[in-house]
Amino acid sequence: MSSPAPLPTSPRIALIVKRSVWDREMERKDNLLHDLLERADPTVAAFKVAHEEHSETVGEVKKALADHGARVTRIRRTRERFDASNFDLVVTVGGDGTLLHASHSVADTPVLAINSAPTTSVGFFCGARQGEVGAKLAAALKGKLRCAALTRMQVALNGQIVSSRVLNDALYCHQSPAVTSRYIVEHGPVREEHMSSGFWIGPAAGSTAAQRSAGGEVLPLSSQKLQFVVREPYTPHGNAYRLAHVIVKAGTAVRVRSKSRRMRIYVDGPHELLRVNLGDVVDFVQSPEPLKLLGISVRRKWGK
Repeated sequence: MSSPAPLPTSPRIALIVKRSVWDREMERKDNLLHDLLERADPTVAAFKVAHEEHSETVGEVKKALADHGARVTRIRRTRERFDASNFDLVVTVGGDGTLLHASHSVADTPVLAINSAPTTSVGFFCGARQGEVGAKLAAALKGKLRCAALTRMQVALNGQIVSSRVLNDALYCHQSPAVTSRYIVEHGPVREEHMSSGFWIGPAAGSTAAQRSAGGEVLPLSSQKLQFVVREPYTPHGNAYRLAHVIVKAGTAVRVRSKSRRMRIYVDGPHELLRVNLGDVVDFVQSPEPLKLLGISVRRKWGK
């Protein structure tokens, strides 16, 4: 863990701000949200509070950037791809999802993720939150904010790299969650045929999320290893799979051969997907591009 060099005077900042659920729902043409609010339905109880908290944080960010004379380029859509090499710093305002979307556009530009609604958002990857934005941004611009280099994962489909910036995880499964996933998995000298609900695989940064929920381990953020965890393995004869849970050392790969059509790989969430067909070969390995994330420690623990 280290601190990056100070940024130049009038730094170039890419700013990505998520739209709140409240904003998105209010723009819909149906009256569902209004009806639920009138009934005090518990499913929407936190929407307005989170929106107001988010809006206050956005104002705090804009003021801090203006105070420091930053040249800000607003990336209008959170899932929009952009060339981060044109900027000195990338700032995301939202939660972990906003950071994950933006990170796929980033090679080696440092990123500061700001948790805009900490009352309702986990913000595990966020190095700042409401009320401390000014101080954290000032430290980042001076090169005094600690920087963690987080391992990412690379995915290749039939020998072609299709993603090299997976920070959280990839989900391999059939397009229908009700269909059994059939595949052959290879790691080291072991080759095994699986039937399951699919599997999760990802770097240490994602080990506190779906990997953990599926029965995996929480890995140190400093780890360069990947983790492979099968979801709901189906073993009709009661024999356990040898490759149901694998810690993948740096420099080694997991190879999967699809035995089904209409398979999918969801990368860092539901919005980016890869289509996998019968006979396709997918390789998962450590990426050569770590993410430089500001304001967090590689010693950060789950739940802290």
